[in-house]
Amino acid sequence: MTTATALWYIHPGHAEHRAHRVEEATAGMVKVRARFGAISRGTEALIFHRSVPRSEYARMRAPFQWGSLPDPVSYGYISVGEIEAGDPERRGQWVFCLYPHHTNYVVPGRAAIPIPAEIPPSRCVLAAQMETALNAVWDGDLRAGHRVQVVGAGIVGCLVARLARRTPGVQVQLVDRNPQRRALAERLGVEFALPEEAGHEFDLAFECSGAPVALSSLLPRLRVGASVVVLSWYGAQAVSLPLGAEFHSRRLRLISSQVGHVSPAMSHLATRERLALALRLLDDPSLAALVADEVRFEDLPGQLPHLLGDSYRGICTRIRY
Repeated sequence: MTTATALWYIHPGHAEHRAHRVEEATAGMVKVRARFGAISRGTEALIFHRSVPRSEYARMRAPFQWGSLPDPVSYGYISVGEIEAGDPERRGQWVFCLYPHHTNYVVPGRAAIPIPAEIPPSRCVLAAQMETALNAVWDGDLRAGHRVQVVGAGIVGCLVARLARRTPGVQVQLVDRNPQRRALAERLGVEFALPEEAGHEFDLAFECSGAPVALSSLLPRLRVGASVVVLSWYGAQAVSLPLGAEFHSRRLRLISSQVGHVSPAMSHLATRERLALALRLLDDPSLAALVADEVRFEDLPGQLPHLLGDSYRGICTRIRY
């Protein structure tokens, strides 16, 4: 056996490291040494502040979660590492796994998705959010020539904007209340607007801000017959929408997008195939701009109040083990 260190959410506003033993890899299993990770800020902020509705405890369960919601729980699903034991042919292979924040762990071989050789492993901390963005683009039925607005320039919003921009003939406007996101939008090749500058007559919109008011203000900016894909998960917050007025006469559509299931539009794919595709889509140097900060794993418990707080202005903070 070896010893691993794991991050645990203990009670609202507090997390700590705990040590535990890790079994050796048996047949069909691999042992992974974590090298990089990242916080899924929207989801883990809800867990850190104990804001997950009781009705969602089971649905919110991460693939290899330790403990149970609300807490104590070892949660997370972004781990990049190297296989150090198990299948001899895979030793030394860089992989992505939907695993919590642990220094090392054992998983079934199929759960350790190989990282393409041409992609820097440190960039692959974006894989889980790229999978979410990819699913949303499928849910929205994005087509060549669409005018697209993305509200919320967090990590998922930026990835959706970049995927849309890579679609032929698509014009993209990224909307965020933080003017510092303008330079980031330029790196991604998309137009930027503050909420008061946002344009109108869009064919498709993606709501990624996490703010309920953003969704209601978005509806008047759409053309007749347009769709809004809602990626924000508002936790226990109530959402008020103007579904009277022009909502029906303009035949607007609200579409829920959730990464727990492959979009019906691509239901022939297995979730493992979707994640492998998301990794390949990270072969895009412009995405390096989304990972601007880094924190050491040993410093993570003390940094979480800032990283998961309202004052945080970063996009993605990479964890280095």
